[in-house]
Amino acid sequence: MDITLVTEGTYPHNFGGVSVWCDQLVRGMPEHSFRVLAITASGAEPVVWDLPGHVTAESVPMWGPPAGRPPSRGAARRFERLCRAFLHAILSPSGPEAEVFPHILRALFEYGQTDDLQGALRSEGPVRWLMDAWRARKAEFDKIGVRPTVHDALTAIDLLEHQLRPLMRPAPRGDVTHAVSNGIPVLPGLAAKWTYGTPLCLTEHGIYLRERYIGFQRSPYPWPVKSALLGFLRLLCGTGYRAADLVTPSNLYNQRWQVRCGADPGNLETVYNGVDPACFPAAGAEPAVPTISWAGRVDPIKDLETLIRAFALVKEEVPEARLRMFGGTPKGGERYRERCETLAADLGLAEDATFEGRVDDIRDAYAAGTVVVLSSISEGFPYTLIEAMTCGRATVATDVGGVTEAVADTGLVVPPRDPRKMADACVRLLNDEMSRRRLGHAARDRALELFTVDRAVEAFRSIYHGLGEMPAESVPGSAAAPSKTSAASAASVSERRPAETRRLA
Repeated sequence: MDITLVTEGTYPHNFGGVSVWCDQLVRGMPEHSFRVLAITASGAEPVVWDLPGHVTAESVPMWGPPAGRPPSRGAARRFERLCRAFLHAILSPSGPEAEVFPHILRALFEYGQTDDLQGALRSEGPVRWLMDAWRARKAEFDKIGVRPTVHDALTAIDLLEHQLRPLMRPAPRGDVTHAVSNGIPVLPGLAAKWTYGTPLCLTEHGIYLRERYIGFQRSPYPWPVKSALLGFLRLLCGTGYRAADLVTPSNLYNQRWQVRCGADPGNLETVYNGVDPACFPAAGAEPAVPTISWAGRVDPIKDLETLIRAFALVKEEVPEARLRMFGGTPKGGERYRERCETLAADLGLAEDATFEGRVDDIRDAYAAGTVVVLSSISEGFPYTLIEAMTCGRATVATDVGGVTEAVADTGLVVPPRDPRKMADACVRLLNDEMSRRRLGHAARDRALELFTVDRAVEAFRSIYHGLGEMPAESVPGSAAAPSKTSAASAASVSERRPAETRRLA
């Protein structure tokens, strides 16, 4: 089979848990050909993974210099109807627009196959139309004391144009499209479904929409811009869940979120992440000094600030303790790392809380700890946790994503963003060798029984086979449906608008 694997910011251009999962998947099925569509920032990112011979990779950049020309008169009128409908929908994501949005999105894709969608989005019109839509909601903005500006509209349209870029390409052709995340990676999968009837499999490791809401809390953008972007992502994620022929969450926690966000409960199949036991033997002797080990990418979602604050509390009871943090800092994360280093220095921990960078063998990071900690505020089914469990180390982890599901009674689980409880759990294990050893052995037994790579790969081999046997005409939203349907449905959204907005359209 020819599988199109769509990633965003991960494989094959970055390391991390999702990239490990992708590499395991493609290496485990050498009988298939994999084409990786990697959504990246600039397209100039180097490939850092050694790709097997049956895997090719193509970058899909979301940024870089703008291009395109404004549409001609006829195309401009058609685009205006579509763009106004699109903007109205993303500003009202909880209304009936949720049902019409997939048709609007499809109509935009079809527009871009014959006309210049990027040039149209970068013309003056979308900014004016967004200001029109905001003015029609003046009462809503007055309630919260916000007045959108032209600069807000320019910013929002610019960001939306970049996020829609994967939809401006020709649809990928293959037997199955597998999006390794909801949100932006779903766009090529939708295009393939609309054009060729290609089945779409959607895997989420963390809940895409939830993580975007968390990330936007620290965003510098003003509220009107955030609202427009999150409205778009909310509708896009709902479209992804409903359009996918199978949604494969990595844990039951994610499954509950996905149903809440619009997924069909009967269209979900949980597939746990797995590790290769041969690559993670028991870690052996503990370090001579009580040590807390952390591994991952240096990123706000990993919440290293809470970990550092917790370590300061640990030092009060275990003065000789150390904190060693292993992992690289992705591009754009330098300021966050500097903030964490400053926090450690301010707390007097500069010598005992150290950033070790990436290690050649991740097992060394787990072996370096007496206890391994995961401090994230959002996760799916984290590899660092099940790898540490497979190595037989006792763990302290935050209760996010599938953490409790993974650990069960083989480790200590604490609330996220709670330094005191994290510190108490670490101190408890650092001071109790018998408990550490008991939990470490139990964790390894659990991981070897439930979370192996062979199980995960075999599950997706069966999933691909089942999806590949689906006849194209039975695929919802396939190319068998006339393209006029999407355009007509998109245009009909204007009938649902407030009178003022309808008149402007």
